[in-house]
Amino acid sequence: MTDRFPVAILGASGYVGAELLRLALGHPRLEIAALGAKRQAGVLPETLFPRLSGLDLPPFVDVDEFDGSGCALVFCCLPHSTTQETAARLVPAVRVVDTSADFRLRDLASYAEWYGTPHLAPELQRDAVYGLTEHARAALGSASRVACPGCYPTSALLPLLPLLSAGLIELEPIVIDSKSGVSGAGRALREDLLFAEVSEGIRAYGLGGHRHTPEIEQELSGVAGSDIKVTFVPHLVPMNRGILTTIYVNPRAGVAATDLQACLEAAYAAEAFVQVLPAGVVPATREVRGSNQAHLGVADGRGGQAVLICALDNLLKGAAGQAMQNANVMLGLPEDIGLMAGTLAP
Repeated sequence: MTDRFPVAILGASGYVGAELLRLALGHPRLEIAALGAKRQAGVLPETLFPRLSGLDLPPFVDVDEFDGSGCALVFCCLPHSTTQETAARLVPAVRVVDTSADFRLRDLASYAEWYGTPHLAPELQRDAVYGLTEHARAALGSASRVACPGCYPTSALLPLLPLLSAGLIELEPIVIDSKSGVSGAGRALREDLLFAEVSEGIRAYGLGGHRHTPEIEQELSGVAGSDIKVTFVPHLVPMNRGILTTIYVNPRAGVAATDLQACLEAAYAAEAFVQVLPAGVVPATREVRGSNQAHLGVADGRGGQAVLICALDNLLKGAAGQAMQNANVMLGLPEDIGLMAGTLAP
């Protein structure tokens, strides 16, 4: 039998952690060594999720008492501002894939500004790799700590990075309009996420500056070699999962939407999980639901603008799926192993 890598999932009682557990259970080279959950310590996973009955999973351990001993890799799916201390407790040999924001921002002053608390493990931040897999592959193989991008940034960066790198679009304005399902807000009980508060409506939020804004700007600026500011407006829509991001950009003089389409097609031609749809086909969340796929599209806009569209599942390509994709690369496994499940339809 092929050797398996023992892994732990901390925060396994949340939406992203539970998705990672589902992926890990179907992964032929991973073994679940531990599951961590702060409020559910000592509880069997099947008590919280009856769908896990009969799988003989270990009970949740207290995250604060876990040090990663015996694990090759630890997935951290903990709330923002808590992973830093947890990662600092882990034994040095353990590699970490983090789905929170704790290691995404390289500027620690920016982290403190946007998350309202100083970074508690600056020595760990220095060697963290920003894990947008398709654009970070070269650094992932030797990485000890990977910060998975947020779901909104993933949907914005996948279409924008190749176009900025090729110099095909102006650096400003870049307007990013994103709409996400309710699971993007996490599993904690909140009054504004009750069914009666969310259903039959749509609302914008984070208008004063959403926390994902500096993350998007950091990565775009790095590629452009110049400071980039974006207008980013997220919206909550009454569906469980999925993100649809529409981006408005100005092509450089002499550049047409067909040139942007060709650039994206060339950039992602060999990618298993990013599909550039044919011209005229519009990405839709239903077409990526339950998969690790991101669908990109390009269209002409009025007044010389171009419209970029990205659809993805916020819990998979926007979180757990991308985390597993990164882990596969880190462990020297085929990147698509355990991730080839198709879209859920209807």
